[in-house]
Amino acid sequence: MKQLEVSILGQVYMLGCPEGGEALLQAAVAAVDREMSSIRDSGKVKARERIAVLAALNLAYQLAERQNAPPPAAAPAHADDGADELDALLRRVDAALGDDGQLL
Repeated sequence: MKQLEVSILGQVYMLGCPEGGEALLQAAVAAVDREMSSIRDSGKVKARERIAVLAALNLAYQLAERQNAPPPAAAPAHADDGADELDALLRRVDAALGDDGQLL
């Protein structure tokens, strides 16, 4: 098992990673960092733990949406990297959270 040093929301973590899985782990770290930074930068949520929970929920919801989506007939040649889909998801989560960022 290989050890990788990564940074999420400015905090450094040492993570174990199977050989050959470095790129996938780095992509996952980047997605989590991007999601947490977006929530933090919105200014609605300050607590690191709450930011982490909301980011996990956002990413899990996005994954569930992709798993339940019908397979595409053919991907357009100019398909983006999913930024529009992520923006739409973040807008829906922000609307659901309201002003205080609480889920319940």
